[in-house]
Amino acid sequence: MKNRWLAAYAAFAYLFLHVPLLVLTVFSFNASRFTHWEGFSLKWYAVLLEDHRLIEAALNSILIAVAATALATVIGTIAAYGIWKRSAPVLEGSLYTGLVTPEIVTGVSLLALFQGLFHYFNFRLGLHTVILAHVTFSIAYVVIVIQARLKTMDKSLEEAAMDLGATEFGAFRKVTLPVLMPGVIAAALLAFTISFDDYVITSLVSGVDTETLPMVIYTMARKGVSPAVNAMSALIVIGVGALIVAAEKLQQQHT
Repeated sequence: MKNRWLAAYAAFAYLFLHVPLLVLTVFSFNASRFTHWEGFSLKWYAVLLEDHRLIEAALNSILIAVAATALATVIGTIAAYGIWKRSAPVLEGSLYTGLVTPEIVTGVSLLALFQGLFHYFNFRLGLHTVILAHVTFSIAYVVIVIQARLKTMDKSLEEAAMDLGATEFGAFRKVTLPVLMPGVIAAALLAFTISFDDYVITSLVSGVDTETLPMVIYTMARKGVSPAVNAMSALIVIGVGALIVAAEKLQQQHT
């Protein structure tokens, strides 16, 4: 009986999380622009292809998320490894400051930093400042995820590799990194999602010529969201689902 209640609870939780996504995807094929069903249609996908602002914003979001994820994953992996090797509890604890600090505070502080650089360098707001900002708040997530993986690893594995003649870097590359790979993949997916979804910090450091998808959708929401946004959202859900499936296969190959 207890197992049945747990199964029912788990099913309800999954439905609560995924039914809104399913409804959104279904209505992206609705002929009507309203929430009552009038018939199957692909016209909102055709409208999406003609909406250059949405397409450009989506491409900007993907570019920013990919670049920020790559940098944050590399930096965060090295940082997590360094903290694990040298045992720095103060530095480790300070990582949580970035997680609990309100986004508006982080955004204003980054904007102040970039504006300070304007006085000394030819530095202007744009895609590059958004990427740098996303890297700063993504690193903490990457470090925490990878640290969780490192804490399950036996340090004697590296020591054994070095006893057999491997250099410290060689032991990391051939022993530690393969063990960390599932955590690295999970951290990269989390960083990508957080970066792609961010609005508050991005809106403060993006400048006047750079728009991301959350910024455009928020602007459109004030005037009434076009069902083309449903089509874009459905494509994002499918894309993210494909990434998760690919990540699961990669993790299985490394376990």
